[in-house]
Amino acid sequence: MLFLVNSFVLFPCFLLVCSISFIQSNEITRPPSFPALFVFGDSSVDAGNNDYLVTLAKSNYPPYGRDFIDHKPTGRFSNGRLTTDFMAAALGLKETLPPFLDPTLTSQDIKTGVSFASGGSGYDNLTAEFTSVLPLWKQVQHFKNYRTRLADVVGAKNASDIIRNALFVCSMGTNDFAVTYFGLQIRRAQMNVEQYQKFLLKEANNFIQEIYREGARKLLFVGLPPLGCLPVVRTLNLKQLRIGKTECVEEQNQVAVRFNEKLKSVLASLKHRLLDLKLVYVDIYEVLSDIVYNPGKFGFEISGRPCCGTGLIAAGPCNKHAPFICSDASKYVFWDSIHPTQKVYQIVAKLAIDRDIPRLF
Repeated sequence: MLFLVNSFVLFPCFLLVCSISFIQSNEITRPPSFPALFVFGDSSVDAGNNDYLVTLAKSNYPPYGRDFIDHKPTGRFSNGRLTTDFMAAALGLKETLPPFLDPTLTSQDIKTGVSFASGGSGYDNLTAEFTSVLPLWKQVQHFKNYRTRLADVVGAKNASDIIRNALFVCSMGTNDFAVTYFGLQIRRAQMNVEQYQKFLLKEANNFIQEIYREGARKLLFVGLPPLGCLPVVRTLNLKQLRIGKTECVEEQNQVAVRFNEKLKSVLASLKHRLLDLKLVYVDIYEVLSDIVYNPGKFGFEISGRPCCGTGLIAAGPCNKHAPFICSDASKYVFWDSIHPTQKVYQIVAKLAIDRDIPRLF
């Protein structure tokens, strides 16, 4: 169970970007301004909300956070900052994006945005129930509570203006397939993969309409990554291991491809109905695939095994007792058997800033 919690349940939907070209400079230039940034999703964008929940799905211990600003674990599932942290800084909002459940949030934090995301969550409520984390409906409820707090700080009219002009990001769905469907096979016993995709897409549709009713008008919506290329999926694919292969698992990659195509259709339909909603699909599948298959192009040396774990392809939790912890995470695509390193998040943030955010205007 501990293995599942640390290396399977917290599967991320890696954040943000459409097409790929290697960025020679990691400097992120400031895009058009937003007054705030609001984030919903799973462990790829959880800034530490799970620290305040009764759950085993946490990363508030070393070596997580090793390369963070103060070199301490923060509840982020990486060695350092997340894509949304780099985005918040590039937008001129703050150096890092705090979790909503942090009891020390300041008035300035309230005004400029937070993350509602929860590691281990998904569109399917059952996915979050497995590890007692925040399901998507609860994240939305927290956003509604947040809006009340924001109005207390800046007034009702100003709060509405901030939300209407803010940037919203949603990144999730991987846990639903990797854990609830393929991993534990709970939903697989109830419906085939096409039916499950339809079920999840309905939940995604409902989520967008709900935050639209709450005032959201600018939204980046992230598709699924290449599920089969993540180290833990390669390791757990026993059929491939028996014949000595460690390549990406094509079956799960194709599930992600089909889901993403259907998701794009759902988003296009919503944009047609809600004419004042700026809704941009961001294709993480392509960028992560390019990084995994061509690591040198992006300045990496190792893409098949993580910096922290057993030192094998993947497998095993990342903690201070892990058999292998690399000395330089910037050489690795993956920090642990699931989550990418800070360097990957920074590359993705730059591409999102340069290519996706301008499409909201």
